[in-house]
Amino acid sequence: MAVALQVLPRLARAPLRPLLWGGPGARLASGMALAEQARMLFENTIGAVLPGPMMHRALSLDPSSGQLKVRDRSFQLRQNLYLVGFGKAVLGMAAAAEELLGQHLVQGVISVPKGIRAAVECSGKQEMLLKPHSRVQVFEGAEDNLPDRDSLRAALAIRQLAEGLTADDLLLVLISGGGSALLPAPIPPVTLEEKQTLTKLLAARGATIQELNTIRKALSQLKGGGLAQAAYPAQVVSLILSDVVGDPVEVIASGPTVASVHNVQDCLHILNRYGLRAALPRSVKTVLARADSDPHGPHTCGHVLNVIIGSNALALAEARRQAEALGYRAVVLSAAMQGDVKSVATFYGLLARVAGAHLTPPGGAGVSVEEEEQLHEQAAALQLPDLQLKEALEVVKGAQGPICLLAGGEPTVQLQGSGKGGRNQELALRVATELGQRPLGPVDVLFLSGGTDGRDGPTDAAGAWVMPELASQATAEGLDVATFLAHNDTHTFFHRFQGGAHLLYTGLTGTNVMDVHFLFLRPR
Repeated sequence: MAVALQVLPRLARAPLRPLLWGGPGARLASGMALAEQARMLFENTIGAVLPGPMMHRALSLDPSSGQLKVRDRSFQLRQNLYLVGFGKAVLGMAAAAEELLGQHLVQGVISVPKGIRAAVECSGKQEMLLKPHSRVQVFEGAEDNLPDRDSLRAALAIRQLAEGLTADDLLLVLISGGGSALLPAPIPPVTLEEKQTLTKLLAARGATIQELNTIRKALSQLKGGGLAQAAYPAQVVSLILSDVVGDPVEVIASGPTVASVHNVQDCLHILNRYGLRAALPRSVKTVLARADSDPHGPHTCGHVLNVIIGSNALALAEARRQAEALGYRAVVLSAAMQGDVKSVATFYGLLARVAGAHLTPPGGAGVSVEEEEQLHEQAAALQLPDLQLKEALEVVKGAQGPICLLAGGEPTVQLQGSGKGGRNQELALRVATELGQRPLGPVDVLFLSGGTDGRDGPTDAAGAWVMPELASQATAEGLDVATFLAHNDTHTFFHRFQGGAHLLYTGLTGTNVMDVHFLFLRPR
């Protein structure tokens, strides 16, 4: 039965209804209730990584002494505190900073997505809005997460503020996912259009976010430590909401407060890998050649404190706690799920079959040795540094009831068609095809993939959830799953399938810590 998944507008913690589990005759949740539990878990996971709570955990101010404490470091405030920020979650982060720091804040400039203030106001999230007479100037830009003239103006205003600071000043830098597009400042003679075209070409050919950021940094005035250099000799504290696998501070938003460790040869290697070196504009070649011959070499960022205040791992820890409250045995598989979405979908399909067989009485007698070997081979191919597959399977083998396997990260999609979709909807639909290949036995299975920012690609959906019956149900509706996948048109598919009931709609969440994946397995 279809059930529309609309997350509560304010993303307040949803009430938890535990799954009833017992012997024969125990009342189990229906398929509709399983989908509802998946929705609640997704909603509450996002609630754990909203900007306000994270900022309050990271900063503390002693009003009497004017001492600002960030982790184990203290800074004396005396009308010397400035703020800049850029990213999808930065409006809420800045509002929380303004509430915490009050009159100590002298001036600020932030670069946020186009339309975000209106969207936040419409959603009723007043706590994510700045005060009416705020000292923080807001620039909106980067429509559809692409650099534009508005975000360029914001970047130049941020640079101007940073360059005017002295050794007595403290610059608070707020960074979140989407920061790269909101801080474009190409090194002349490279134009914004040239840099944007090169980035688009790399992304369309499957370049990773790390590779994209290496190129962005090489061509930017502010990325790769450029902002920290502009603010020198002021002290710089960066509070970072991570949207990158492994939380590497040099990669998030292209590391504006972290000295770049990459050189021109790294850039050329990436361009060669994707067949773009020969097509480079003359301006890009000029900038790369100039950097290669810079006698000063890379600068350092010894005056900077970088602090990760929120991450995918934090979100998954909350998801695990919430799933256990619902009556599931929950295991976090990985917070570093990455690689081609097809390979990731194959992994989840194999995992569901192997785990489902272990849950089938008596004692997993239906487990296929061949499939278990294939699962471990697929896991090895994904090269996930933190994968807890062995531990997860041990938990499954000893389980006496339902299981929830959790993961997060950011798989990549190689675009082949001109359809509308996003990586979460693409992953969910590909997992559905894997699950529907053959019967899974007496086990209910549901897979959910959602983006914590509430926007999956250029769509208004956060992601989607699927069950093994999807492919056959789609066929009955006259929808050919393979055709939609071939055109990367997954949003169109889910919009048409059962009236859009399998799409996840959260609206604007105000945060961004990549994607989360939930695999529910419940013996019947």
